[in-house]
Amino acid sequence: MTAIPFVDAHVHLWDLDHIRYPWLTGPFDGSGPNGSAEPIARNYGVADYRAELARWNVVGAVHIDAGADAAHALRETAWLEAQAEAHGLPTGIVAYAALDDAGADAALAAQAAHARVRGIRQIVNWHADAQRTYTPRDLTTDAAWQAGFARLGQHDLSFDLQCYPGQMPALVPLFERHPGVPVIVNHLGMPVMSDPDGLGDWRRGMTALAALPQVSVKLSGLGFVWRDWTFQRVRPLLLETIALFGTERCLFASDAPTDRLFAPIDRYMEAYHTVTADCSDDERRALFGRNADRVYRLGLDLGLGV
Repeated sequence: MTAIPFVDAHVHLWDLDHIRYPWLTGPFDGSGPNGSAEPIARNYGVADYRAELARWNVVGAVHIDAGADAAHALRETAWLEAQAEAHGLPTGIVAYAALDDAGADAALAAQAAHARVRGIRQIVNWHADAQRTYTPRDLTTDAAWQAGFARLGQHDLSFDLQCYPGQMPALVPLFERHPGVPVIVNHLGMPVMSDPDGLGDWRRGMTALAALPQVSVKLSGLGFVWRDWTFQRVRPLLLETIALFGTERCLFASDAPTDRLFAPIDRYMEAYHTVTADCSDDERRALFGRNADRVYRLGLDLGLGV
């Protein structure tokens, strides 16, 4: 086990017997952006997560909206709070709310009333390719969605941004108007390498977001970039992301169990530790624990460690 404390910035838990998750409900045909979810379409609780991350000195974990049926969003949060009370995880919760909905303010208030809720995620990945997009239209350009985003600050909530690079530059003015809302980019910014200038789009989008001090990024989701990822392929992206945002605004995350669709979780964690081998001990402690603790306001006592 590594001695560096790991505050996992992106995990998922689910109980398929009590909460409906459309993307984890058959039939599975593999037509979605990331193929078939059938291999992980079974209950996944705290004990399963701890067993899968046994090597990595987990001292905290942030649960991110796991794609439950929108009608079950508050039920998911209540279930997660019960898991935390019983099993010690998750430490923090990023819940779901539809920012474009007329009832967004009430939904944000209801989620924020839960003790461990720190932020909101509404997946907004839009792409012209029907096989790539998560949403039928680009919500981020809607006035109603932007008004919902503006309400996050009133409820002391951050926003987990899962979008594609082509959407990033247009979001900058919105984020500039609301500097008090922390934004956490998911999964390396999800570059679309099959696009004509996928790497350039990613570089331009991430550079624009990195210029905003309230924006940080999770180093995770390597299989969303290349399903057959190798360390040699992803190493330049990881290093460039760290260079863009700095070691104080990057957060490592397992994305367990979703990332297991592409490789064992240990393989991701090994890659993250290898790519930071030249970082100082203080930088590694920031990347693997301190930053997530700060960004998500978890209040953990990480100490100096050994």
